[in-house]
Amino acid sequence: MSAPSDAQRMEKIVSLCKRRGFIFQSSEIYGGLNGLWDYGPLGVELKRNLKDYWWRVMVHERDDVVGLDGSILTHPAVLKASGHVEGFSDPMIDCRTCKAHLRLDQLVEKKGIKQCPSCGGKDLTEARQFNLMFETHVGAAADESSIAYLRPETAQSIFVQFKNVLEVSRKKLPFGIAQIGKAFRNEINPRNFTFRSREFEQMELEYFCRPEQGMELLEYWKEERLKFYENIGISRANLHVRNVPDEERAFYSKGTYDIEYDFPFGRHELEGVAYRTDYDLSQHQKASGKSLEYFDEETKEKLIPHVVEPSAGVDRTLLALICEGYAEDQAPNDKGEMETRTVLRFHPRIAPIKCAIFPLLKNKEPLVVKAKEIVQLLRPHMTVFYDESGAIGRRYRRQDEIGTPFGVTVDFETLGEKDAALRDTVTLRDRDSMKQERVAIKDLVETLTPRIRGFISI
Repeated sequence: MSAPSDAQRMEKIVSLCKRRGFIFQSSEIYGGLNGLWDYGPLGVELKRNLKDYWWRVMVHERDDVVGLDGSILTHPAVLKASGHVEGFSDPMIDCRTCKAHLRLDQLVEKKGIKQCPSCGGKDLTEARQFNLMFETHVGAAADESSIAYLRPETAQSIFVQFKNVLEVSRKKLPFGIAQIGKAFRNEINPRNFTFRSREFEQMELEYFCRPEQGMELLEYWKEERLKFYENIGISRANLHVRNVPDEERAFYSKGTYDIEYDFPFGRHELEGVAYRTDYDLSQHQKASGKSLEYFDEETKEKLIPHVVEPSAGVDRTLLALICEGYAEDQAPNDKGEMETRTVLRFHPRIAPIKCAIFPLLKNKEPLVVKAKEIVQLLRPHMTVFYDESGAIGRRYRRQDEIGTPFGVTVDFETLGEKDAALRDTVTLRDRDSMKQERVAIKDLVETLTPRIRGFISI
């Protein structure tokens, strides 16, 4: 069952991403480079928060996972052994009418006839295989001996470094090796904003285990990954688990789950959790002639470990967070009139800016001084933003639109001008409920920290 598409909502999200500095078209002033994107000031913060949280949950909070940062340029022998050189391709079709290059699965069928989805043309070329890897050369010579590839996935560097990591980490099965890094695929037709790009980041875990543990761990990691998405603010109602049927799975996989999300352009894969058996290590052991076996000291047994792989896309997850958070509601303006408010309801732990600080008036020096003191108080603990420009309601709206969960306003009560009992207190505003409360300046860090980590609303 596919989710209905909402083109208008997606257009608003794309516009917001550019207008507020989340995502820009790469090389935009030169007409752009298709399938490539640059992350602006807010986008890079959101991306960093996502990756940091994934690393904390998958590595730092576990005793059985260590990290790796492999090189992007990859030896051709690695990708030959893994099957990428021969088999990492998509069937491509050309439309002779509108000259579009299309993947075979993008064609639409009407009355049993395949047609171009762009123009409806029926004059199509035969399908041909198109290798998705970017090839380059290393060194001064540009011949077959210098060929290398930009890695199409981060997994292979984990497999070829398995033995080294095993020896230095002294881990016992089951254990995992995690990596976050760039990957590159020369997609035939990049589409749906950042969803399908030619340069992207992956968050991958290769979890090594004994053969008899594989299917159980496949179920375990499926559930762990679903919890992760819920913990970063994606509703379980918008997440769907697809048990990939035998005919669609890679030949070496004994089981694969796709975790899918209801994007505005339809339901699509967010992450794959695959039981890859011992295929990868076996292939590299055979091709390299080097042992990649694991020696069990208790049983004195040698074996090639099997592996379960949860593989997530940073860019896809970030896009899902923006789509999930985007909302429009009604809120009063400075005159008390109701108007449409655009808001990104990010979970506070993921939000690019955690707290915005406002002096009520920028021409009242004591208010400005106190507000800047609060900036210095909070900055060591969270990402903050200072804004003194415009009416306070407009400043709230600007922060709502970029997903800032909390706002602190320094007003005349802070100075004790109206009530001495309120001196050195501020107004703390919640983005989602728009409710406000008075909090002592000295208690701000203690008040905000658990709300950011655990999402406790006002």
